[in-house]
Amino acid sequence: MTDRDAALDPASMRKQYRAEGLAEADLAATPVEQFARWFKEAAIEGHLFEPNAMIVSTADAEGRPSSRTVLLKHFDEQGFVFYTNYDSRKAGELAENPYVSLLFPWHAMARQVIVTGVARRTGRDETAAYFRSRPHGSQLGAWASAQSSVIADRTDLDATYTELAARYQEGEQVPVPPNWGGFRVAPGAVEFWQGRENRLHDRLRYVAEADGSWRVERLSP
Repeated sequence: MTDRDAALDPASMRKQYRAEGLAEADLAATPVEQFARWFKEAAIEGHLFEPNAMIVSTADAEGRPSSRTVLLKHFDEQGFVFYTNYDSRKAGELAENPYVSLLFPWHAMARQVIVTGVARRTGRDETAAYFRSRPHGSQLGAWASAQSSVIADRTDLDATYTELAARYQEGEQVPVPPNWGGFRVAPGAVEFWQGRENRLHDRLRYVAEADGSWRVERLSP
């Protein structure tokens, strides 16, 4: 095997993770508070590209999974919010099976956050408020794309966008598409994963209790 082949061999790719750990005593009272701490570190101290990028995994009624990267747009104690076309594959699967997993892969910091919970649509007022905060081009893009559907070629998509751009000039209010909106994922469990040396990672998971409190448990790496 040449040096080039070795460099491309997944089995030989190894990186020693940071020595700093994550202890139970260092955790915030709630997973959202802890997420806010790590999110700030990822965005400001870690200078990560799109720290709000997360892998959203859904499954259909038969349990067949699918995953894609989506941008987190809001979070609070009620959950984690993202927006999409309600005719997309992910939205269709959530209509059949509302259980969802969110993964924030902050590799540069040897950290991951894994949220599992139930997704519910946001209200139209909340959706409209966010839609109007989007750049004009992104608003038009939401109308132009029949997300997840098969199209003949790129020219059809570009032509639709051009027609919309002529109809709604920059500065004009673009209506919210009726089949576009948000999902809020109410967490049932949130795991904070910190890479450690020798693959002995720290994994601390908040689990929701029936009374609204959170139980913290440590998972073996």
